[in-house]
Amino acid sequence: MPPRSAARKSRHVTQCNMSAPVPHSGTPGALPLTGNPCQHPPMLTRRPHEAGHKRKFLVVVDDTPECDRALIYAARRAERTNGALVMLFVIDDQDFRGFIGVEQMMRAEAREAADLTLAKVADRIRTVARIEPEMVVREGVRAAEVVGLIEKDEDIAILVLAAGTGSDGPGPLVTALTGRLGSFPVPITIVPGTLSDEEIAAIA
Repeated sequence: MPPRSAARKSRHVTQCNMSAPVPHSGTPGALPLTGNPCQHPPMLTRRPHEAGHKRKFLVVVDDTPECDRALIYAARRAERTNGALVMLFVIDDQDFRGFIGVEQMMRAEAREAADLTLAKVADRIRTVARIEPEMVVREGVRAAEVVGLIEKDEDIAILVLAAGTGSDGPGPLVTALTGRLGSFPVPITIVPGTLSDEEIAAIA
């Protein structure tokens, strides 16, 4: 049995209840994650309150109805606290791996679609908050890329997610990233997917 001190030092790599390995994303600058999406290297020192920095709220953009709830909350919260909003779109590279000869074309098309989605969402954000969102596109496993971006950007202080309203639970991303909150690098805010714009404005 390892000594107690060694066990304490290893707490930051506590694994979620998933056994399949997570491949490297292939994105320049992305961390080579292994194990599962909630595993991460020693925590980066956060600097959102230092001179020249702003506290950033991170939202993962997808096509779910509840994603808009997370975006509106994060945008209003960032505006009211003089912070910033980062919108992350993750391209699932499994969709075009193995298509010899057309993989690069499929990757380019996926990137174009991601950019268009982010541009549309940014227009929506500008109608509810006086902020200019930062847009990021990465390729790989979504949960792993979320952790990778947080570890890369020392100003990201809060991850904002929204819970789905369907009978199948809060959603796969919420489930994956909240499985081990004690080892996650930043706090996670979960917005109920049923909140209206007015209700969000009252609490953000």
